[in-house]
Amino acid sequence: MVERTMMAVPPATTLLGLRRLLLGILAFGLVGTATDLLLIDHDEDVWQAIPLVMIGLALIVTTVLALIGSGRGAMAVRLFRAVMVLLMLTGGFGTVLHYRANMEFKLEMDPSLSGLALFISVVRAKAPPAMAPATLVLLGLLGLAAAYRRQEDPRVDAR
Repeated sequence: MVERTMMAVPPATTLLGLRRLLLGILAFGLVGTATDLLLIDHDEDVWQAIPLVMIGLALIVTTVLALIGSGRGAMAVRLFRAVMVLLMLTGGFGTVLHYRANMEFKLEMDPSLSGLALFISVVRAKAPPAMAPATLVLLGLLGLAAAYRRQEDPRVDAR
């Protein structure tokens, strides 16, 4: 009985539902990450403001993509994908910045650290958390999954 019900739902409807769910999860993650950054005052200089600006931009394009209908959104989908790639690059760049800041601090505290011991000490540091910016990479990947093959079949995007 369950199989018959599941097969009665057209694949296009299932795909549309999954895309909406992914966009909702993406928006939730973006808002949560922005809230976290604002609560820890991650806006003291230009470098720290970059992730907040990118999250704001990602929220805008996510909202646009969620609201547009099929056939009208080819440019919006391309813009969305570009912003998701920029979000991922921002996360990668932030990870490098956090790692370098931690490494500099750890080496000041203990110049004898090197190799694996230095790496472990750096990634386990609490301020700034070295891997925290990688959250933006994951959110960007989630966004790309939501837009996967979005404009290739107009029947799939029909509302």
